[in-house]
Amino acid sequence: MSHLFDVYPIYDIEPVKAEGSYLWDQHGTKYLDLYGGHAVISVGHCHPYYVDKLTKQLNAISFYSNSVKISIQEELAEKLGELSGYPDYKLFLCNSGAEANENALKLASFHNGRTKVISFTKSFHGRTAGAVAATDNPSIVAPINYKEHVTFLPFNDAAAAEESITDEVCAVIVEGIQGVGGINVCTDEFLQTLRRKCDETGAILILDSVQCGYGRTGKFFSHQFSGITPDIMSMAKGMGNGFPIGGILISAKFKASYGLLGTTFGGNHLACAAGVAVLDIMKEENLIANAAEIGDYLLEGIKAIGGYKELRGRGLMIGIEYDFPVKDLRNKLLFEHKMFTGVAGANTIRLLPSLALGKTEADLFLEALKKEVSVAAV
Repeated sequence: MSHLFDVYPIYDIEPVKAEGSYLWDQHGTKYLDLYGGHAVISVGHCHPYYVDKLTKQLNAISFYSNSVKISIQEELAEKLGELSGYPDYKLFLCNSGAEANENALKLASFHNGRTKVISFTKSFHGRTAGAVAATDNPSIVAPINYKEHVTFLPFNDAAAAEESITDEVCAVIVEGIQGVGGINVCTDEFLQTLRRKCDETGAILILDSVQCGYGRTGKFFSHQFSGITPDIMSMAKGMGNGFPIGGILISAKFKASYGLLGTTFGGNHLACAAGVAVLDIMKEENLIANAAEIGDYLLEGIKAIGGYKELRGRGLMIGIEYDFPVKDLRNKLLFEHKMFTGVAGANTIRLLPSLALGKTEADLFLEALKKEVSVAAV
């Protein structure tokens, strides 16, 4: 009998080794990783620079609280500002995407003194109290999670946003590309309307970039395709390549004060070492450009195969929606072709590989997909 609380459906596969875009299980079977543990593996498994950076940090000091100077936090903030294109934004560090969104919402409410939040259909922002209240999934909202202050508008509906964002709204929170919701991409008009209405009303625009940020789409943040600037951006997943770290980038309109936000583990030495290593590798190996190039290559290959209902995404954040449940297709990719993929809902295959994915790996996936889609069409 398991002593673990049974909340995860688990495949009977145990990865025990990883390198680059590949995993090996306890039997020595090799798998191509096209999912990265929910978009977490950004620079590849066990990258030598990453491993060396964490090993050296672990041998020096792994943790102390935010009551002392931690210089590597400043290094992370400086490198993040430079690579992301937001050098004038301040960084607050935490441990996860849910915490990042929680702190973003809290900071917005501190700033304007309001409580009303606008979120969108099919959104996912986390499982903590404030974040889950803004998540469009009643099954994970417990009775204790107060949510009466949140209004859900149709995603990508600029007219609804125009009407509903008033001077009573505290914050508008939106994913630049919805991940769990199905790889739904914000239109330029939609994001530009959100920015304008927040400017007009004093509401705070929060871009949840936990899954769609950190170079995954071919720009550092997906909203940068639309030419808008948020007030706060939340980050996590790819930020530490597997080590738990999250954060928010905060515009100059917010005033900091002692005790306003806080965390015990956020910004610890090891987490920051992981974060710095990721940014160094992304810059040195041009991984944002690679995500754009290989993403386009995959999208064109999937288009050539056809058989899907809708193809969505940017860079290495791709959703392939079919007019049939994809459970069997995903299982065939996993058990017959030895490839990890994800799903969004019942009908969409979700691809979230390392930003270092190469054409060789992309071709392996396209070959497998072509075979299975042609079989499904018979």
